[in-house]
Order: sequence, then C-alpha cells, then structure tokens
Amino acid sequence: MTSHEPSTLDATKLNGAEEKTDRADAAAAESASSEHTTGDTTDTEAVVFSIYTTREKWFIVALIAYGGLFSPLTSNIYFPVIPTLSLVFDKSIELINLTVTMYIVFQAIAPMFWGTLADSWGRRLMFVACLVVLSLSCVGLALVPRNAYWLLLLLRCLQAAGSASTIALGAGVVGDIAESYERGGFFGVYNVGPLFGPAVGPVLGGALAGGLGWRAIFWFLCIASAFCAVVLLLLLPETLRSMVGNGSILPPRVCRPILPILGRKHPKVPPVPGTQKRQGFRNPLAILLNLDILLLLAFNGVICAIFYGVNASVSTIFHETYPQLNETELGLCYISIGSGTLVGSVVSGKILDWDYRRFSRKLLANAEPGTQVIDRDVFPIEKARMRLMPFLCIFYVSVCVGYGWCIERKVSIAGPLVLLFVIGIISMAFMNATQTLLLDLAPTQGSSITACNNLIRCGLSAVMVAVIQLIIDAIGVGWTYVLLSGFCVVASPLIWIVMFIGPKWRERRRRKAEEAAMAAAGHEHL
Repeated sequence: MTSHEPSTLDATKLNGAEEKTDRADAAAAESASSEHTTGDTTDTEAVVFSIYTTREKWFIVALIAYGGLFSPLTSNIYFPVIPTLSLVFDKSIELINLTVTMYIVFQAIAPMFWGTLADSWGRRLMFVACLVVLSLSCVGLALVPRNAYWLLLLLRCLQAAGSASTIALGAGVVGDIAESYERGGFFGVYNVGPLFGPAVGPVLGGALAGGLGWRAIFWFLCIASAFCAVVLLLLLPETLRSMVGNGSILPPRVCRPILPILGRKHPKVPPVPGTQKRQGFRNPLAILLNLDILLLLAFNGVICAIFYGVNASVSTIFHETYPQLNETELGLCYISIGSGTLVGSVVSGKILDWDYRRFSRKLLANAEPGTQVIDRDVFPIEKARMRLMPFLCIFYVSVCVGYGWCIERKVSIAGPLVLLFVIGIISMAFMNATQTLLLDLAPTQGSSITACNNLIRCGLSAVMVAVIQLIIDAIGVGWTYVLLSGFCVVASPLIWIVMFIGPKWRERRRRKAEEAAMAAAGHEHL
C-alpha cells in the first residue's frame, strides 16, 4: 500500500553513504524533497512524482521553451520599425512609442488571466489558445490600413495578451513535471527560449523590415506562432497535476496530444468519477497575501528593474561615450549582455540543482543516528535555494559600480562589454533562483505565481526604463550605477527575511490546505 503523505527518513540509513557523486547527491536530494512511502513499503513501491523519463522531461521543456520564445520576440522584433511606422502612419515617435507602452501594460496584466485559467483548466489548452490569439493578431497587424492608428494600438494590445502569457504557462509546466532537486536545471534551460527573443529580435526585425518591408515582421510572427501551436497540439501532453496527477491519469479527450508519444512506458488509467473537479476562476493576486512569496517577488522585481535599466541605457551611453560606433556596431554591443543572460540561465540552473543536492545530502548526513527527518514539510527549502544569494549581491553591486565608472571614465570599450556580460550572468542567477523557489513554495499554482511575478517585474521595469535616462542626465553615468547598486543593497535584506519566516508561512499554508481538504471531505459526506 502506498501513501501520498509526506514521510520521514531515518538518518541512520545515511551514515557512511557520503560518496561525492552526482548520483549520490541526486538520491539524497530526492529523499529530502520527494514524497516517499511509510511503514512497511519500499522505495520501489512509491508513487513516482512524474511518469516521464528524464529525456521526456527535457523534450517537454524544449517544447514550452519554444512557446515561451514568442513573448520577448514579439516585443523586441518591433523596435527597429518604430521610425518607419512613424512615417507610414504619419504619427509622432511619441505616439508610436505609445504602442510599446500599451504592449508592456498588457504584457503585465494578461498572464494574471491566462495563468489562473491554466491552473484550473489545464496548461495545454491555454498554451494553444494564447498562440492562436497571437497568430490572429499578427494577421491583423500585417493588414492594418495606414490611416488606422487606433487599430494598430488595439492590435498591439491583443498581440501582447496572446504572447506575454506563454512564459507563465511554461513555468507552470516545469512545476508540474520537475521535483525540487531537478527544477533549477529545467527552469534554467527553459529560460533559454524566452531569453533568445531579446538577443535576436532586433536583428531579425531589422533584416525583415529592410528586405521585405515592415509588414513582413508580423507575417513572420503569424507563421511562426501558428506552427508552434500545431507542434504543441501534436506533442505536448497535459501536465496539470490536479487533472492528470503524475501523468498517469487520462485527461479529457480535448486535453490529450494528437500524437501521444510521451509517457508511453507507463499505462494510463481513466480518472475516478467525481475526482476531476474543475476549479472556478481564482484570484491570482490572493497569493500575494503570503508574506514570504510577496517579499520574493519584490526582490526579484528590483533585480529585474535594474537589469532592464542597464539594458535600456546601453545604446545611449555607448553612443555618447564611443561616438565612433555606428548603428550596427551599437546593436552588436547588446550581444554581450544577451549572451551573458543565456549563459547565466543555463549555468545557474545547473549550479542551483548541484547546490540543492549538496545541501540536502549534508543536512541528512549530519542528522543524529536514530532520528528522523521529515522530508517535505520542514525541509529548509528557502535556505537551500537562497544561501548563495548574499554573496551574489556583493558581486553584483561591485560589477554594476565598476561598469558605471568604466563608462564615466571612458576606458576601452572592452571593459564595459565584459562587465555587461557578467551583469547578464548574475542577473539571471538571481532571477532563476527566486523563480525556482517560488515554484517550490506553490507548485500547484505555477502559472498564477509566475503571472504575479511578471506583473511586479514589468511594473518596476517600466518605471525604471522611463526614468533611467533622466537620472543619467541629472547625475551622470557613474553615480547612476552607484544608485542602481544601492537599490540592490536595500533589497538584499529581503533574502534573510524570507529564509527566516519562510518555513513558518509554509507551515501556515499547509495547515490551511489540510483544513480546507477536511472541510471539503466533510461536506461531500453530508
């Protein structure tokens, strides 16, 4: 007989088992973070967290990373044609920039709707629906008349509503299929898709507009997003755990992939009648009432705002500091920070998983013989995820200050470019760690929590982008980056607060969930 309840581990079983291999680390981490059986059951009889093999999980992550590409790609591919659109629609640059502002607004708001629906109705349907909305809006943008500026503005809002939510939906899928000890690596690779958009978007947009005209940008997005929707319809399985459990329960027919090639090694069983109750629309903002989650979102928002402030000011300050650079060379400067984010996303994910396994193994090995360590409820997940972040804060502040004063003193361009690369790496390490911990704290609400994360990040980043040039003009580049570093210093105590209060708030949520489940069970018996 198996059990779904969190179980305990006898520390005596771990004495002498300290081989320093990845396999031993993974085993220790899994025992510290996964559900195990109790009593006379064995580990082999335990219910696995997910029926998908590691290769199948990587394939699913690749699928959702492809879908997540469209949110930043749709935003960044548009920038090179802003001057052209100003001439075509006979509007000022400020009015064309308003289409960018409205895109950011809907980029912040839309995931609150789609993400909450995905946590109730399923990831697969919402993912495909978002891509269909994006594809149709791109058709409209490609055909918009030159005298219909209002329609351009409206369709940009619709485009953002479709594209922006794919990142939140993908994060929900990662939370569904990945256990804590492997989640950092999966999330790091998943971020490669969304981060690829800012790296290639402006280059691709300029090439398409220059060769085929500005409408070609929207036709390209239409075809690419429609193709992605077809791929997901064919291959992506439903992963919502309240609907399919660990993947072994058959979802409704509309939620099944047309080509069910994943998870075939495990037999699928039909759901027990009455167990798959679709939840109503939940307010995603309710999750902000949890103080530990709110503080994590605030810290992540500050780091993201600093990152966007750096990114938004690159072309301006490099043009003023190194006037010999032409427009193409200024664009190539973005490769430095873009490649840094790509490297940081992948490497930090691997480091997160490695350090998590190392921390878990050490925690269990140091337990006294004969004692028991409860795996999920009291495991210090906050410390396991965030214990390296204070050191990253010190490094981040140093690099930001160094970057600002390198620009101020007009040193060789190689110096700022190297520091931009490092800023990209550390920024992604911060965001990867906080996003992974957020999914650990609320794994059943992955899309909703990522939507809240997106709301706060976009809000703070929009403010930063709006004021960064004003600050530079007022106090200079060097002191501007001292100020940005100060924001990081001010936000850093939030890390310690989360590590201190996090377990208490997790226990509070667990008790509330148990009480709600007992109340629901009692109501059904009545």
